[in-house]
Amino acid sequence: MLYRVLYTVLILTFVAVGCKRRQSDRMEEEAEREEQTEAPPKISFEQVYYDFGNIRQGEKVSYSFQYENTGDSPLVIEEAFASCGCTVPEYDKEPILPGEKGNIEVIFDSSGRRGNQYKSVIIKTNAPESKNRLTIKANVLMN
Repeated sequence: MLYRVLYTVLILTFVAVGCKRRQSDRMEEEAEREEQTEAPPKISFEQVYYDFGNIRQGEKVSYSFQYENTGDSPLVIEEAFASCGCTVPEYDKEPILPGEKGNIEVIFDSSGRRGNQYKSVIIKTNAPESKNRLTIKANVLMN
């Protein structure tokens, strides 16, 4: 009889603790959802394509893509990477506040290239639509 009472008390204790944990987990999930429902950042580019036209082989050219954070929370560029080693993106490392503007400079080295060249840079941000593509084009002429 004593074992049944102890067993019942033990089971009720585990059930009560489990319910408390579930409630705590639900509260954490709700807090996370509230954070996510804050107005997110949004990156808006003036343009996502640039054509350098004709350039000479071996020439280094660059173009600065301008963007604005049109969202309602700070925008962070987490990563920017190019489709090949001849193209290098340079970008703002600091968060861009809502309404502020920034630049991503794309540098293209035409050494060893010839003809029409299309190069892409992928921009990864903390915005819901986290990936954006910038494209440059150049027609590399032989010397």
